[in-house]
Amino acid sequence: MTPVALKEMARALFMTGVRAADPALAVQRALDAKPFVFNAKGRILIIAFGKASCAMMEQGLRHVPLGQPVSAIAVPNYENARDIEGCRVMAAGHPLPDQNGLDAGIAVIEMLQSASADDQVLCLVSGGGSALLPTPRDGLTLADKIKVNEILLGGGLDICQMNRIRQQLSVLKGGGLLDIAHPAPVRSLIISDVVGDDPGMIASGPTVPAMQHTNNLATLKGAGLWAKLPVTARDLLKNPKPMTPHSADTELVCTNAQSLAAIAKAAPDWTTQVVKDPLVGDVDVAAQSIIQHIQTTPGTNRQLIIWGGETTVNITGNGRGGRNQELAARFARLARDLPGKWVFLSGGTDGRDGPTDAAGGLVDPGTLAVAHANNINVDAALQDNDSYRILDAAGALLKTGATGTNVADVQLFLRAAQ
Repeated sequence: MTPVALKEMARALFMTGVRAADPALAVQRALDAKPFVFNAKGRILIIAFGKASCAMMEQGLRHVPLGQPVSAIAVPNYENARDIEGCRVMAAGHPLPDQNGLDAGIAVIEMLQSASADDQVLCLVSGGGSALLPTPRDGLTLADKIKVNEILLGGGLDICQMNRIRQQLSVLKGGGLLDIAHPAPVRSLIISDVVGDDPGMIASGPTVPAMQHTNNLATLKGAGLWAKLPVTARDLLKNPKPMTPHSADTELVCTNAQSLAAIAKAAPDWTTQVVKDPLVGDVDVAAQSIIQHIQTTPGTNRQLIIWGGETTVNITGNGRGGRNQELAARFARLARDLPGKWVFLSGGTDGRDGPTDAAGGLVDPGTLAVAHANNINVDAALQDNDSYRILDAAGALLKTGATGTNVADVQLFLRAAQ
């Protein structure tokens, strides 16, 4: 099998995993199994936020009973935004929040404040919701929220650590949506983009009561981030908001594990292993653990190993890239002595890795040689967190465009004999 054919197969398998997380089908299955109940006295209020919100909203509206009044707001990122009949679409910024997101948050709050016990609230939640729907607590400005997000994203924290902090700085997050919607019943259909699939961490858990998380201060201080936060944010974190007494009917409708299983099923003629432990932590350590796993796993022909999870990058340089691009570049640097013809792919299922137009990277034994031939000092570029430039010079960027879903990251290692 040629290197080109291996790369084509890796791309195809990755997209199989993306399609397995189809948000419209996920919502359809859930609402077919448990439909809306017609109530002549009330309305159906549908709120969708996250990268999959448009597809989820379209399917949700199709299930509204004939004659039932409905109000709907969808808050996608700009790349996934589109007009939806019968819905107010308010595209916003990601990964950093912006004024459009703040306006969307205000609109959502106003809709929920009008809810009565006769209404039904359906929340359609997907990854990216934390940034897309900023609703700062009193005293915190949008500029403060943006600053906090920048610090958290570059501080090497994992998504759960970040979202526990975000919960305490937001009106809607950490179950706050439930307080505003009360007394209306709330149902929440969730696509998971976090390791472990904790509903309270996905989009920072707007429909899941938050714990106090007094360890937020220790987390921030341990990472050297506490002193960098705006004073208003520190004051709020010292005084966590009270836990809501309300709850929602919550259902996970898509997960990373489902995508990994679909990838494995799509390669029946290969010796396939889905690694059970999620791939998390610093990208450099993660790259080393992948190499170690490959070296201790027998097989050099038609071998497919699949990981899922979400790594972190402690940003110390000024380069451009994302966790998947940096993981791919670091893997290529460590994998020079691996036998056989191989490729390695690391990609975000949402189609966007960091603040770039790439989903990740797809490397082979010759990737770094091509980068060097194009005058790239790989070690210096990695030191500067400039993985995009390395992979771009080598023709090794994985570009899919916005996929409309998000179930965290996927890594694939394919190897054929010499």
